[in-house]
Amino acid sequence: MSDSLDLSKLAQPPANGSVSYVRNVDESSFEAVAGLSMQFPVVLELTLPSASETRPVDDALIELTNQAEGRWLLARVDVGTSPRIAQALGVQAVPTVLVLIAGQAAPLFQGTRDKSEIKPLLDQVSKVAVANGVTGRAQPVPGGVTSSGAPAAPSGPVVDPRFGPADEALARGDLAGAAAEFDKLLAANPRDVEAMAGKAQIGLVMRAQGLDEASVLAKADADPSDVDAQLDAADVDMVAGRVEAAFDRLIGAVKATTDKPRERVRVRLVELFSTLPPQDPAVAKARRELTTALF
Repeated sequence: MSDSLDLSKLAQPPANGSVSYVRNVDESSFEAVAGLSMQFPVVLELTLPSASETRPVDDALIELTNQAEGRWLLARVDVGTSPRIAQALGVQAVPTVLVLIAGQAAPLFQGTRDKSEIKPLLDQVSKVAVANGVTGRAQPVPGGVTSSGAPAAPSGPVVDPRFGPADEALARGDLAGAAAEFDKLLAANPRDVEAMAGKAQIGLVMRAQGLDEASVLAKADADPSDVDAQLDAADVDMVAGRVEAAFDRLIGAVKATTDKPRERVRVRLVELFSTLPPQDPAVAKARRELTTALF
């Protein structure tokens, strides 16, 4: 679990002040970036950087996005090098700008616009996202785009200032202290996706400490009706990297239980989902199976 507990992977603005919430997207990265719209809005610009007529819109979107400081991520697609994305979205002209919220696409505008016309459209993006329960904020993109002419200089990952106290506690080996710091963040914003993930990751490690893998798994396999044993075994599986096995175990427990025991298992399963990226295929599969098991 050391990688998932490395808070230095949560990026903050680089020290030189060149901050970007803009990234270029191609056919290989499009699906992953679109999946981020479950956490925060993704504004999708399909453009042709080699065409001078798209430059004013390109520059306006980049500038306004970086000024918004993470209220949305701007994903730019060069239709010249990634034509299949444009075809899939039915794009007839460039620039075309859409917004992705919770996996759903909605058009913003097509063709050239002045910055004064684009700004109110972008201002509506956050309002619509909140109305749909999408309240996360994008993190700065290392090496992200700061102008239509060139990307920002790459910078090494540094700690988001929100997570500084938790990171310091982890450096001291104080897991309880780190969990308390995440609790403070969640008290201020209960929908802080990154804080929820950090708290879930630390909780998993704290529960798994001192568990003997062989004996825990043997106990769980011997008595599938023992909810505590299934919860412990799922933690052991997660720490060992057997993610699908952990999810399958708890989904089986959901099917086999009712009332309060079932709710305990459901809550733990959702917490374990938080330890992985939302777009992880194992999470998506397990969420579908959990829905089926519950209903």
